[in-house]
Amino acid sequence: MPTHVPHPTPYPDVNAVLQALLASVQAVLGDYFVGLYVHGSVASADFDPQRSDIDFLVVTTAELPGEMLPDLAAMHARLTASGLPLVAKLEGSYIPRPALRRYDPAQAQHPALRVDGSFAVDGHGSDWVIQRHIIREQGIVVAGPAPQTLIDPVQPDDLRRAVLGILQEWWSPPFPAPERFRRSEYQAYAVLTMCRALYTLQYGTVVPKPVAALWAQETLGEPWAALIAWALAWRPDAPTDHLHETLDFIRYALARSQQFEIPAAPE
Repeated sequence: MPTHVPHPTPYPDVNAVLQALLASVQAVLGDYFVGLYVHGSVASADFDPQRSDIDFLVVTTAELPGEMLPDLAAMHARLTASGLPLVAKLEGSYIPRPALRRYDPAQAQHPALRVDGSFAVDGHGSDWVIQRHIIREQGIVVAGPAPQTLIDPVQPDDLRRAVLGILQEWWSPPFPAPERFRRSEYQAYAVLTMCRALYTLQYGTVVPKPVAALWAQETLGEPWAALIAWALAWRPDAPTDHLHETLDFIRYALARSQQFEIPAAPE
């Protein structure tokens, strides 16, 4: 029986959602279930109910059979309709234990609950090198074995290469979904993401976005410090538009990222 932690986080509403998710996932997966883990802002202790997601990972014994996916989709729809506080913040993936050990782009198609509530098999990009590192080093166990037993250590240059991959895949113009930049929330997210990317390139480790943002303010100075301060302070009740400054900062971060000389991954 997997280890079960009834109150895994400091946030009571998050714990209630996670316990409901755990019971629902185990009911559908049965013997396929290995563990449930939380990562992202909840694990790094900078969770904000107004702007943060509840990022989760379900580890399974093997690739799930196709006929099980509609049952998972229906389960997530019922959970979202339950009315639990913060339940709509859930976003997560179902990854089999063999594929979780280390990132392999050839084994990167996994079922996922998206932030918009839809459920489908998605491609998991270079960011999952970083997600594995965060889950291994900071992940919170809701149920299951310690994540260090499931994921190999991720080396600093692996993190740097992953950041460069993310910048190329998601942030190099033309942007995959440019309409998102019309929302001030996404602008703030983009600014903080650039700060964290530059921090990882500099130091080969991953820190929470606010920590990276404070470092970037001091290191990069103006004109970026004021934009970063706005992104840190963003709230839904004060949506100020900084579209052009945000796009300029992304271009700046992309150019700065090219200054880092990172050795190719070993064969």
